[in-house]
Amino acid sequence: MWIYSWQEIVSMTAAAIVLDWLIGDPKWPTHPVILVGRFIRWVEGKLHKGKETPVISSGWVRTKGVVLTVSTVVLSFSVMLLFILTARSIHEWLGYLVSTWFISTTIAIKGLKDAAYLVYNPLRTGNLADARKYTGYIVGRDTDELGEEELTRAVVETVAENIVDAVIAPLFYALIGGAPLAMLYRASNTLDSMVGYRNDRYRHFGWASARWDDVMNWIPARLTGLLLILVALLQPGLSAKRAAAAIRRFAHLHPSPNSGIPESAVAGALGIELGGLNVYGGAASERARLGWPLRELAQQDIVYAVRMLYGVSFVVMGGLLCILLVLFY
Repeated sequence: MWIYSWQEIVSMTAAAIVLDWLIGDPKWPTHPVILVGRFIRWVEGKLHKGKETPVISSGWVRTKGVVLTVSTVVLSFSVMLLFILTARSIHEWLGYLVSTWFISTTIAIKGLKDAAYLVYNPLRTGNLADARKYTGYIVGRDTDELGEEELTRAVVETVAENIVDAVIAPLFYALIGGAPLAMLYRASNTLDSMVGYRNDRYRHFGWASARWDDVMNWIPARLTGLLLILVALLQPGLSAKRAAAAIRRFAHLHPSPNSGIPESAVAGALGIELGGLNVYGGAASERARLGWPLRELAQQDIVYAVRMLYGVSFVVMGGLLCILLVLFY
């Protein structure tokens, strides 16, 4: 497979999962995604300095957005490829270590769990002020007035959606093209999270980034749906049948062509309803309601969502180990 063999890529991807389980996002040196974000902000500052107005041609603004998208993903892929080739030229095992580490930085299983528990722990003690503060770190909606149930919903939705973005998609691309392609995906996802908004500033400039992220996530989102159904089948207290039915019934109602799949699956498996009224910058927005409200949301649903997150990663690890057994024996 162009840089490494299939066996080597599967081995490094499996090792990257273990590394993320144990360590999570590195605090030092600077996380590669932070560097990607700085590059995006720098290019944006050069190309797009203010709100979009009717005076400026939307086509021209979209063209500049395409420049941002293409330059970010190409540079991310190229720099990562250069790192890997340089490390491998020094020593084969250094190449393995560098590749494994960089793949691990594109996934965030432990980081997602830690972010969820930053909200769950103060919720358990009734500290809504801290719960609102930490929820604000992981969602774009206003959190100042949210109660316990709405805070729980925000966290469960975030965990569910990010099973695609932070786990399955980067692993999918790592298996296809190693660390360079995994980093290209992470750059694509970072673009969407920074400029892929339908507001006055990014409606046209962020269009290319948002659409590209949709394309990159199309297959991983559907794989995630299948994996969540399997996890619901394996974990006591969850309903695989309801998870599958929820995907069929509700996923297409979500404004994203991809995010509705994992959110519907988690909602169906748990027997809860996700979606509903959110407030962004003071403006109310009614989102599609996903799942059947067989019971009210409870704090423990954050724990259940995290268990599903880890369950998916365990299933993927099991699959990779099976592949390695076949390849080596």
